[in-house]
Amino acid sequence: MSRDTAATRARLIAAARVEFAQRGIDGARVDRIAREARVSKERIYGHFGNKERLFEAVVAEALEEHTAALGTPRGDIGQYVGRLYDMHRENPQLLRLLLWEALHYGDAPLPDEDERAGHYARKSEALAAVLGMAPGRQAAMVLLLTIGLAAWPLAVPQLARTVLGGTGPDTAQAAGDALGGELRDFLVDFARRALPGADAEA
Repeated sequence: MSRDTAATRARLIAAARVEFAQRGIDGARVDRIAREARVSKERIYGHFGNKERLFEAVVAEALEEHTAALGTPRGDIGQYVGRLYDMHRENPQLLRLLLWEALHYGDAPLPDEDERAGHYARKSEALAAVLGMAPGRQAAMVLLLTIGLAAWPLAVPQLARTVLGGTGPDTAQAAGDALGGELRDFLVDFARRALPGADAEA
């Protein structure tokens, strides 16, 4: 891939991430993405084929960045939950993209479902090792619970705000700010106490 082609693709991904995070697959407009990326619509179709494949590339890159920054579960599982919470609080686009993805695909398979399942299987195995569990179905369920602990209050900040009595704009960042770290501290402590084997690592 030439430097010009790579630069064009990077601009398209960056512009598309903003558009898809705000409007989802159905609401996103290719012409807006093209205008923001300073390319023709034809270049978008040339690079990605269609809007759904562009969305798939955007989500894949967002997940890769998230994983690279966070790493796999290790050490104190409570602090892992805290880091996961911080990552989503500081980078809310990934959660928005995943929510739009859920609405678009519903129960249908994702285009990259097998690849993503492998990604989470590796995380599940790492989590099992941290908690002294056998890898497998139960460890995968613990991973899903761990992600939910950290991500759900930020995915639906209006729910966190109304349940906990906070105020402020309807954004993940504002929800976290309004809670002043109280929820994060609670989640870290809760994970240490609730997850099997976590107390041995705390």
